[in-house]
Amino acid sequence: MNFFAHLVLSEPNVHSRVGNLLGDFARGIDTEQLHPQLKLGLQNHRRIDQFTDQHPKVLQMKRSFTRQRRRFAGIALDVLFDHFLLQHWAQLSPEPKAQVIEQLYADLQSGQSLMPERMQQVTSRLVEYDWFRSYESLDGVAYALERIATRIRFPHEFSGIGQELELHYEQFDAGFQLFIVDLLRTFPAPLMHPVPDFPTLDSAG
Repeated sequence: MNFFAHLVLSEPNVHSRVGNLLGDFARGIDTEQLHPQLKLGLQNHRRIDQFTDQHPKVLQMKRSFTRQRRRFAGIALDVLFDHFLLQHWAQLSPEPKAQVIEQLYADLQSGQSLMPERMQQVTSRLVEYDWFRSYESLDGVAYALERIATRIRFPHEFSGIGQELELHYEQFDAGFQLFIVDLLRTFPAPLMHPVPDFPTLDSAG
């Protein structure tokens, strides 16, 4: 799961939200020295990622990618899942989306002192350039993935993976709807409905 997903699956406080993002920046950190709420957030992040990586629908979606890009399928789906969370927000949460985004940004800014340096840099850019609203469009997702591709330091064919997301968009959307229901039943979150109401869920296949 990507940044937006981990934040909305956290408890609604700064320590939990920072902890739930810390999983992507925890290398080299002595987790035993963390504030208890940061540590709980980090543990939640890791459990959610493990659940996601092992979910049958996610595994099925990964197999839809071409062979040369399949090794990056998890990265692509992480960002795409943020997109689907934003697209389906009305079915997923009773809270106004714009208000939630602004609160998440405010909490990330308030929590800068709790973060390692690299996390400070990334979350500052996230807020400054309004990444979450950019994820609302598939073009924004593709652009984010192209930025990631430029940071890979070995030969790869990751660039252009947005075309595969577009090709399988309806299939991925249907798979996400089934997956997110299972995820929220397993990891209830204060911001989210326990069981989302997706009108097309039964026909998602």
